[in-house]
Amino acid sequence: MIPEYLLRALFASMMISVLLGMLSPLINMKGLAFLTHATFHSLLFGAVLGMILGLLVGNLGIIVWVALVVTVVVVIIIAEIENRGFTSDTAIGIISSFVAGATVLGFGILYKVTASKPYFALSESIVAYLTGEVFLITISDLEMLIFGGFLLFLLMFLLYRDFLYVSFDPEGVESYGGNVRAYLMILYIIVGAIGALIVKTVGLITLQVVAVLPGAIAMMLSDDLRKIVGISLFLTLSIEILSIFLAYATNIPPSGIATILLGVIYGTLVFRK
Repeated sequence: MIPEYLLRALFASMMISVLLGMLSPLINMKGLAFLTHATFHSLLFGAVLGMILGLLVGNLGIIVWVALVVTVVVVIIIAEIENRGFTSDTAIGIISSFVAGATVLGFGILYKVTASKPYFALSESIVAYLTGEVFLITISDLEMLIFGGFLLFLLMFLLYRDFLYVSFDPEGVESYGGNVRAYLMILYIIVGAIGALIVKTVGLITLQVVAVLPGAIAMMLSDDLRKIVGISLFLTLSIEILSIFLAYATNIPPSGIATILLGVIYGTLVFRK
């Protein structure tokens, strides 16, 4: 009989695979790898801020929500700076410097707050956030992941073609009356929201790799857009499920296994060229 925690991990991995499998081609086609790096670092700041507020109010359940709000605000600011004429790298670099400084400052405050609350396992909480804890996902966590993931998937599905047009021909979209700024803002928010939703299960350290490589591999294997999305979805789902079973057998974090497997596939394709 399959343990209940393993079933929860499998269901969570399926939802994560759908979200990242759809998002990864967009990240690669629009050139958002640097954005995901900055976005996912803002998740750490949001988590630290959430821990501080959670300890002060006595409710650590707000950590995910605080991380979500912080990340969405960060990506909106990045998109707004980019819309004002700055390059994407410049906008991300400006915000990333503030996020990095705020994260370090937040850790200092967090240590002071936890000094008065010795029962709070700070190191374990940070490590779990960095490496992921999919085997420890609760029913309520899974429900939030499925519900939030379904909404984000639906939004991506409805606007996917528009996102592709914006990625390849923003001037053409504008010439037909499309609002490139709005599409860009929505896409950035989706990237941040998906990151905040799944970071607790995937882990901050490996999140960027799992979000970028499936789409990059798919684009190396095909030039057809539908096939790229299909390959990305299949690859992400296969790697996530395989990593769950390997982690169950070896007691190694599944996020680390998934990252290594994706790296091996990507490296093999690169050296075969």
